[in-house]
Amino acid sequence: MANTASARKRIRQTEVRTVRNNARKSRVRTFVKKVELAIASGDKTAAVEALRNAQPEMQRGTTKGVLHLNTVARKISRLSKRIKAIGA
Repeated sequence: MANTASARKRIRQTEVRTVRNNARKSRVRTFVKKVELAIASGDKTAAVEALRNAQPEMQRGTTKGVLHLNTVARKISRLSKRIKAIGA
């Protein structure tokens, strides 16, 4: 257990941040799953709309430091590529 007051405070802060970060990651995964389901159903307009809703949430994950910038860019790129393939 932490001995100093600052270390105890750090533990409290870490617990709060962990809960917040896990919630944000879960939210991002939910949005991505909605895009995946729309792609699987073959509905291009629904997939585009789902991706449009997912993008800001994913980008917010990077600004909050929960996800890496390049990881989000790669995921968005791959999802949009799969959406474009629906029409072909």
